[in-house]
Amino acid sequence: MMRNWFIPIASKGAAPGCAAVLALALSAQAAPPQRVEIAYEVARNGTAVAEVTGRLEHDGRRYRLEESWKGKGMYALRGDARRASRGAVAADGLHPAEFEDHRPGRDPRRVAFDPGTAASALRQQDRLSFIWNFAFAPPRAESVVNVADGRRVTTYVYRTAGRERIRVPAGEFDALKLVKKKEHPEDRGAELWLAADRSYLPVRILVTERDGTRLDQVAVRIRAP
Repeated sequence: MMRNWFIPIASKGAAPGCAAVLALALSAQAAPPQRVEIAYEVARNGTAVAEVTGRLEHDGRRYRLEESWKGKGMYALRGDARRASRGAVAADGLHPAEFEDHRPGRDPRRVAFDPGTAASALRQQDRLSFIWNFAFAPPRAESVVNVADGRRVTTYVYRTAGRERIRVPAGEFDALKLVKKKEHPEDRGAELWLAADRSYLPVRILVTERDGTRLDQVAVRIRAP
């Protein structure tokens, strides 16, 4: 069974991004719409196990993110889960102020970030904000991200792996693919597809566990004004 509700996108190889991809990622880009809702389906080795809804609201200065998980089939017995992140929007991306993670059968986890830190956005992220951060600050050829979850801070390294035309239930997108760098071949793998033609919103997240289990989260609907 799945160890927890949230797809883990774990720490520290992959193909480096080419110069053309880097140039695209660094090109000027408008911020995402002030309100966005993305519905996802999560499949475990091809079997649907959960429905996920992610919501973003921002006014160009402050943001709030919410995400809820609802199990399907036998996984519905595990109850619903949710997490939230709020903070500031800056030129280099999202700067979280507070993160909350609520799951059945476990005490809530909270992270309060230091508002006075001079660290760059990627150096101070939470489990929810770091993926949506790319919609405000597109990834470079290599992105090193520090992510706090209320228990520890983990460093993730992602590299661009080219452009792909990707089709998911929500539609067909020109996507920039990111691949997590692994320190060891047996480490958990993770790949992200960000819709370059939709403000780099996350439209697919694929995690491959150490035992080969594949957790595939794909967008089934995107709502934005």
